[in-house]
Amino acid sequence: MDTKTLRPIAEKLFDDIRALSFDGVGVSRDSYGTKETATADFLRAFATDAGFKVSADRAGNLVIGFADTPADAPTIWCGSHIDSVPQGGNFDGLAGVVAGLLCLLEQQRSGVRSPIPLQVLGFRGEESAWFGKAYVGSGALLGQLEAEDLALRHRDSGETLGQCMERIGADMEAIAAQRLLFDPKKVRAFLELHIEQGPVMEARKLPVAVVSGIRGNIRHNHVQCFGASGHSGAIPRWLRRDAMFAVADLIMRVDEHWSELLERGTDLVVTTGMLSTNAAEHAASRIPGHVKFSFEVRSKSIDTLEAFYQLMRAECTAISRERQVRFEFDRRILSSPATMDPSLCTLLSKVCTELGTPFEVLPSGAGHDASMFANAGIPSGMVFVRNQNGSHNPEEAMDIGDFMAGVQVLHQGIQEIR
Repeated sequence: MDTKTLRPIAEKLFDDIRALSFDGVGVSRDSYGTKETATADFLRAFATDAGFKVSADRAGNLVIGFADTPADAPTIWCGSHIDSVPQGGNFDGLAGVVAGLLCLLEQQRSGVRSPIPLQVLGFRGEESAWFGKAYVGSGALLGQLEAEDLALRHRDSGETLGQCMERIGADMEAIAAQRLLFDPKKVRAFLELHIEQGPVMEARKLPVAVVSGIRGNIRHNHVQCFGASGHSGAIPRWLRRDAMFAVADLIMRVDEHWSELLERGTDLVVTTGMLSTNAAEHAASRIPGHVKFSFEVRSKSIDTLEAFYQLMRAECTAISRERQVRFEFDRRILSSPATMDPSLCTLLSKVCTELGTPFEVLPSGAGHDASMFANAGIPSGMVFVRNQNGSHNPEEAMDIGDFMAGVQVLHQGIQEIR
């Protein structure tokens, strides 16, 4: 692979896309919104100028490939998402799309096409931050968006997901009917390069890793606890119906259960990422009668997810009785865990060894579009690239040398798939 030629192309793509989606702090490429669309348009123009055929699929995802690829030919899909979280980092998702483009460019430059034609996909709406729903672009392709999903509202504009998808030309009739929008038999494999979003690779000094599986999650975006407001100095503890203390009690109980399960070796992470009282009425001297919060649990095991979720709900019932409060939950959202294809893991590991690239096989704690295709029966594999300072923040610091090492693994793996 001609990394000397491709590296500056990658650097310019990252820099230009960061500039067009910079929000003053990080990047904000909102799902099915203005900046995500601007990114898709930029990539479309770049790929078209490079001589590739560019189109949008029926969910609005970007599709890039060679113009002479037969429409009915089996293909390898390679890509990731082009949206970001609000004030996020520039490499989360985008690195996988740029990596796929570099693989196409190398095939074009060398004249050596992969035995199975390559198509690069830029998925829309992978992040849940904008509508409270992850994997929108890939989920739409798979016929998995429900009416409740399409009615979800954008966190800033208030428009529904369905309205935003319709604006960019998605086939809303088919999506609303939950039709499969492609033929899975024609996708030989799905490959995704992504930055690692945790600290493991940095700690172990690994430029590249092969992903074995992806954690699933159960999430409630909005849980409400209702108690009774009152004067902070006038109501004794035994007569209070304090919603904030009730939620704090719940979080502490959940944390204790989590700690105990970790001691037994259970794979589990739990998060409450949002917690608030009503800004229109809260005060230092007021007992909160209404608290909103989010709840998420992740694990590689669907049984662990279900068991811990039921444990949390049981604690809510107990706290409701003890503190005289009431919990209300919005729709439960489940993303199932996924296992990457063993043969692709073996292939990518072999390629790392042949290239002399230090690597390990690691699980992914974060979710990725690859999990959707793996659970749909499409052989899927992932390559991780080392990234400093975590992810979902503006401080993502993927080294371009590590990225190019990951692209080499991806390119060689694509060439060897039969």
